[in-house]
Amino acid sequence: MIKVHSYESMGTFDGPGLRLVVFLQGCNFRCLYCANPDTIDACGGTPTSPDEILRMAVDQKPFYGRRGGVTFSGGEPTFQAAALAPLVRRLREAGIHVCIDTNGSIWNPAVEELLGLADLILLDVKQADPERHLALTERDNAQTLRTAAWLEEHGKPFWLRYVLVPGYSDAEADIRTLGGRLGGYRQIERVELLPYHTLGVHKYEAMGKEYKLSDVRENTPEQLDRAAALLREYFANVVVN
Repeated sequence: MIKVHSYESMGTFDGPGLRLVVFLQGCNFRCLYCANPDTIDACGGTPTSPDEILRMAVDQKPFYGRRGGVTFSGGEPTFQAAALAPLVRRLREAGIHVCIDTNGSIWNPAVEELLGLADLILLDVKQADPERHLALTERDNAQTLRTAAWLEEHGKPFWLRYVLVPGYSDAEADIRTLGGRLGGYRQIERVELLPYHTLGVHKYEAMGKEYKLSDVRENTPEQLDRAAALLREYFANVVVN
């Protein structure tokens, strides 16, 4: 069984085309700005048969068009890599394009199999600087960077996703560190600069938890433009989502 938090049909922000987005339960990161804190607890979610997810994906296949498909997000989908890999194999056999949206921080044989099966990886790099990554997520970023290197070495296409959090990941040095580490990677098809937002704050209130970035304001258009311009010094295809 796979622990599912929720679904989004006809999603347009988690990979190419129209997609069924399956949000899975459980995450090892503790990002200060997490918009889905209710997906963190690995004990939550709804145990769901892979057959049910496959049925849902196949039923929606006519809407995917030539570019769409299924994206597994979270939470952190590699938390459930052993259960997820056989499902991804079946989806591929059904002719469905599969994305895995991951922070890249978990590595074991099941994760390696899962990433090898997927058509496209959406790699969320929170911070390229180790100390600032730790301050932002309470976790180390070494494996995330190793995962990026593995994708590059194995010819696996991926999109790089970067959230611009004021005061935490928006400094020029932050962006140049990211460009310096990954700017030469040929397998990066697209860089998505994601604005910081507070849409998930109400979830913290409902869960009785403190939102630690309550004093952080959303990006201005000028901040986003400046960051995008810096990223374009290192990457060819940069978009602001």
